Amino acid sequence: MSHKAELWINGKWVEGERQTELRNPYNGEVLATIGYASPKQAVMAIEAAAEAFQSFRQMPAHKRSSILYQAADLLERRTAEAARIVSLEAAKPIQAARAEIARTVQTYLFAAEAARSIRGETVPMDAAPRGEGRMAFMTREPVGVVTAITPFNFPFNLAAHKVGPAIAAGNTIVLKPAEQTPLSALFLAELFEEAGLPDGVLNIIPGEGKELGETLATHPDVAFVTFTGSPAVGRQIRSIAGFRKVTLELGGNAPLLIDRGFTETELEQIADEAATGAFAYNGQVCISVQRILVHEQHAEAFAGMLAERAAALQAGDPLDEQTAITPLINQSAADRLKGWLQTAVSRGAELLCGGEFDGSLMTPAVLRGVPEDAELSCEEAFGPVVLVSSFADWQTAIQQANRSKYGLQAGVFTKDVEKAFAAARELQAGGVMINDIPTFRLDHMPYGGLKDSGSGREGVRYAVEDMTEPKLISFRSGLYRS
Repeated sequence: MSHKAELWINGKWVEGERQTELRNPYNGEVLATIGYASPKQAVMAIEAAAEAFQSFRQMPAHKRSSILYQAADLLERRTAEAARIVSLEAAKPIQAARAEIARTVQTYLFAAEAARSIRGETVPMDAAPRGEGRMAFMTREPVGVVTAITPFNFPFNLAAHKVGPAIAAGNTIVLKPAEQTPLSALFLAELFEEAGLPDGVLNIIPGEGKELGETLATHPDVAFVTFTGSPAVGRQIRSIAGFRKVTLELGGNAPLLIDRGFTETELEQIADEAATGAFAYNGQVCISVQRILVHEQHAEAFAGMLAERAAALQAGDPLDEQTAITPLINQSAADRLKGWLQTAVSRGAELLCGGEFDGSLMTPAVLRGVPEDAELSCEEAFGPVVLVSSFADWQTAIQQANRSKYGLQAGVFTKDVEKAFAAARELQAGGVMINDIPTFRLDHMPYGGLKDSGSGREGVRYAVEDMTEPKLISFRSGLYRS
C-alpha cells in the first residue's frame, strides 16, 4: 500500500515541509510516506480557507446540501476501500472499520439535511416598552474559518462530525488529523473534490499537534476551534484560543450501574453488551465502559460472566474477519496500561482475566477491588480493561460513579423507574443512557461532556448551531409617513 501522501490546500496537492513514514501498528509495515505541514503551511491553509469563505458563505443551502449528499454517496460506494484504510493505519478490526464507515455515511447525510434546516426566529419587539412599531428577526450566519483537530480512534467519523457541520453551516475548514491516521483524512479530499466542493473550503494538513496547534488555535483568521483528544491538550487550546468559539471533546472513564433484580438470562444479556462496550476496538473509545458498579446481589456472578466473555475474544490481524482484539495504537499506550495494571494489582486488586502483553497487544482485562484513587479507576484507561465493584445502595452507587473528574456518558440498567429517574437527575454526565451501556451513541444525538470531559456539543444539528452566529435584524416602521 506504500505511497506518498501530501497536503491538500486550496484544492491542490502540496508537498509537506518534511516527510515521515506511516507504519501499520499491527505488523510495522510501511503504509505511506506522509508529508507533514509546517506552521507556515498551516497559515497557508488557513488563509486559503479565509479566502474561500468569502464566496462559500454565499452558496445557497440547497447546493451545500447536495455536495454533502454526493460525498455521502461516494463514501458509501467506496466502503471497502475506506474500511481497509482504517484497519491498516489504526489497527481497527475490519468489522469495526466497516461499521465506522457506515456511521460516517450517516453523519454526512445528517449534515446534508441540516444544511437545509438552519432557521432563525422572530422576536416580539412590542413585548417591551418602546418596542412598538418595530419588528425583528434573528438569522444565523456561518462563523468563518473552522480549524479541526481529530484523534486516531474514529478517523473517518470524528472528522465527519467536524467537516460535515462546518460545510452545512457555510463555513470553511482546516483539518489536522491524528499523526497515526492521516490517510483517512486525505481520502476526504478526493471525495469532496468529486462531490463538487469549491477549492479552499476543505484543507487537510497532516502534521504534529505540538508544531501546528498554536497556529490552528490563534491565527487571526480562525473563528472556531474544534478538538477531540486529551484533556491536557484541550486545556492548552482553551487557554490560547482567546474569544474564539471552542468545542472540546475530551476524555472519559464511563461508569455503568447495574441494579438488583435481574434474572440470570437478563444478566447474561447485560454482560454481552458490557463486554462490547468495554472491549470494542480495544477500549480505545472515549465512552468505553471502564467502571462497572453492580449491586451486591449480582456482583460476583456478573464479574464471572464478563471475564468469560473477555477471555473468549480473539486477538490477531485487523483484516481477519474473526479478530476482535488488535494491538494498541502504539507501544507507549501499552506501556502506560501495563504500569497502571501492575500498580492496581500491587495495591490489592484482583485480576480475573487477561492483562497480558505481547508488544503493544494487551489481552482484555477484568479486575475487581481496584482502589478508587488508582489510575485505572480515576484516569481514562483507553484500553481493553474494565473494573467491577459492588454496592448495596443505589444512592451510594450514583455517588461513587460521580467521584470522577470526567463526565462524558454514563449507563444504567434498572427495572425501577424511580431509580432510573434518580440516575438521570443526579449522574454528572453529558449523557445518561437508561437500560443501555454508556458506549451507545447515534450520530445525530447531542454528544459532549462535563468537567474534564470538555465543553460544547457534537451531534450534527448541535454542531451546526455552534458553528453559526445569531444576528438580530430590526425594522422600524412608520418613520417616513407623510
